[in-house]
Amino acid sequence: GLEGRKFLMTMHGAFWEFPQDFSAGTTGGIRPLSNYLKVVGDFCEWQDMIVLGCDDTARNEFLNTRKAKGKIAAPQSQSNLWFVEKDRIDGFGPVIGRGAVWLRDEVSRGEVSDPYLIHGYDRKGLHLHHASDKVVSISIEVDPDGSGNWRSFRTLTVAPGGYRWEPVNFPGVWLRLRANTDIEGATAFFNFANADNRPDEAAPVFNGLATPEATRSLNGGIIRARGENTRSLHFASITLNGSGERIEGYYEMNGDMKLRRVDAPDTRKWLVNNAAIPAGVLVEDQASILFVDDSGNRFRLPRSGDAHNTASGPLGPQRVDREVSTERDLFNCGGTFFELPAENAGGFSKVRPVATHNRRIIDYCSYRGLLVMSGIEMTEEAHANPHIIKSDDGHAGLWVGAVDDLWQFGKPRGKGGPWMASRVQEGEISDPYLMTGYDRKSMVLTSDSETTITVQVDLDGSGHWVDYRDFSVTRGAVATHRFDDSFHAYWIRFKSSRSATVTAQLNYN
Repeated sequence: GLEGRKFLMTMHGAFWEFPQDFSAGTTGGIRPLSNYLKVVGDFCEWQDMIVLGCDDTARNEFLNTRKAKGKIAAPQSQSNLWFVEKDRIDGFGPVIGRGAVWLRDEVSRGEVSDPYLIHGYDRKGLHLHHASDKVVSISIEVDPDGSGNWRSFRTLTVAPGGYRWEPVNFPGVWLRLRANTDIEGATAFFNFANADNRPDEAAPVFNGLATPEATRSLNGGIIRARGENTRSLHFASITLNGSGERIEGYYEMNGDMKLRRVDAPDTRKWLVNNAAIPAGVLVEDQASILFVDDSGNRFRLPRSGDAHNTASGPLGPQRVDREVSTERDLFNCGGTFFELPAENAGGFSKVRPVATHNRRIIDYCSYRGLLVMSGIEMTEEAHANPHIIKSDDGHAGLWVGAVDDLWQFGKPRGKGGPWMASRVQEGEISDPYLMTGYDRKSMVLTSDSETTITVQVDLDGSGHWVDYRDFSVTRGAVATHRFDDSFHAYWIRFKSSRSATVTAQLNYN
């Protein structure tokens, strides 16, 4: 329950406000509140709090195996309760919403789509695409208050075999589409989001996590929730003290959340070998960061600065991919955490940014319903942060909190693209570059000879590519473009009409 006559609903990784009087003739009042990362099985109200039962750590990875994670010895399955104050429910991840009423469907003249919720979103866009060899006409109808009294709002036409994006930032509760012509291969896909008003600066809860610039008084290493019903977490620690001296140690933490040094060199060696951070997961070049999945599919991601190479650092490589909730990974790349679904939920093509952290996070895992991260700058700031558990000997530390604290790192941002002064051939299509989940998006195109750059976007992350727009680029000129705040798509890629040396870069902030 929430205040008044309102219920709480969870669905598709989002919290929703749901009206108690919802019925067939009274469908207003459903409103998205925030997105979350936990896997929630059930929830209830208790002592003015919301208590959620979660799936946190699974011994079996099921269909969520990938080379990027490496071979990590199975932990003990474990879950916990998540206690959340009611006024925090709408303060986690910024709201997003996407889906289709038609998806490559054959639609007859006069056919009306299912209703699609538009209430509660600030920035709303509709992608229309079809395969008909004639102009098609589609009318937008709106239910203003959920009473079922539909009103015709706007009629749109789409060129033969064409694509059109239309902002739908008008008030109402539900939207539906009416086909005024027969349509072959009709797609009507919605991409909604609320403004991401998070600051760039991380919240104090993360004070003490190491920055890329730090080279001394550092501690980090491999962590793992242990198996065999030991119910503890172990930590193969590396410390660089103020003099730059490297100190190796082994620590364990149990239910009392005390981090204790243990003299067990063989166990430390076993942990290092059986939860090793794999090398070569990412390829960084001047354009952006490249990831190739287990099927050979290429994807490019932004980086938020120049000091986030995960392959090297004073404490060694940083973990790129690890499961933190059952069948849900965190992907750590270019100074940003991304949510990465399991392979049977879309895999890497459905990755999305969570927050840009700009920290040197060495490893992370779930333990007793908590997120644990290693990579601490052992300063007074770290010692004053209650989220950092200090070891009994003062040489090591771990950050402990909820996975949904990560939203407080700050809004996702970054720069990059598929091409940077890259030699491309006529008609060559670039790697896809991530676009979803970013707030303000702009683009720069250059070429060493006159060409036309076709910008294509993947509407839903399934490879549904459409031509967004053509840009004429002349030698020595810079073509810029600022995407509408309501325009969202999953991936973006580029094609040149001529062989040329081309730059295609995007700035997300």
